[in-house]
Amino acid sequence: MVVLVTGASGQLGQAIQFIAKNHSEIKFVFCSSSDLDITNKENCQTVFQNTKPDFCINTAAYTAVDKAESERNKAELINVLGSKNIAEACKDFDVTLIHISTDFVFDGSNDKPYTESQITNPKGIYGQTKLEGEKAIQQVFSKYYIIRTSWVYSQFGNNFMKTMLRLSSERTVLSVVNDQIGTPTNAVDLAETLVQIILFHNQQPTINNYGIYNFSNEGECSWYDFAKKIFEINNVNIDLSAIPTEQFPTPAQRPKYSVLDKSKIKTTFGISIKTWEDSLKSIKI
Repeated sequence: MVVLVTGASGQLGQAIQFIAKNHSEIKFVFCSSSDLDITNKENCQTVFQNTKPDFCINTAAYTAVDKAESERNKAELINVLGSKNIAEACKDFDVTLIHISTDFVFDGSNDKPYTESQITNPKGIYGQTKLEGEKAIQQVFSKYYIIRTSWVYSQFGNNFMKTMLRLSSERTVLSVVNDQIGTPTNAVDLAETLVQIILFHNQQPTINNYGIYNFSNEGECSWYDFAKKIFEINNVNIDLSAIPTEQFPTPAQRPKYSVLDKSKIKTTFGISIKTWEDSLKSIKI
């Protein structure tokens, strides 16, 4: 079984590479943007022709939330056109697509976890382009699993955890917002879940479970809570204070509440999910 992974040098791409050694039943083909430019349709077609994958995990994305506000064209090119190109290649070569999306497709006005069927209403360019990418895929064909996730971090790439640890080495005092609520997601847990979906699909190919799914770790917290736990686990002594969002203005508006309901993915694929605190403890920096 051949699984093509786009965006291989990104955080999730590296997490999939990290667990690949545990899955000898799968031949992974990892493509960074220099190997596979998802914004180039011909390049997509050529790579699919050469690798002949059974599945494609599309982790390639424009994820700079604040920068997207001033780089809309670039975000659209990657998140919308790129997603469409990958979907068309999947359709042309009869490949099942697993595409990564985001909690930012929601506006954050909920006070309980979002299900997959709830109305989307992204507040910023990043969320808008990710939602348009989802729709582009859905218009092309039906053999897709779209996985919405949130607050992804790991020992790889750039993320909130690594930023907090870097800042703690440079400062003695730090302020973090405490009125945006969501769930941190360990990229390695997400990677393992994507593999489980592939294996489940392969064992029961006649069952149609295609569609949109939510995945994050279990529980919920604020960015302040997340930072506090990061410092606690890593034995970092720092003066940490909680502040409201208005005291930390950013170009992009973020959802106030973006916890995802994981009932569907757990029920469909029999997946058990760690709490965000337990998963955070498993990371060695």
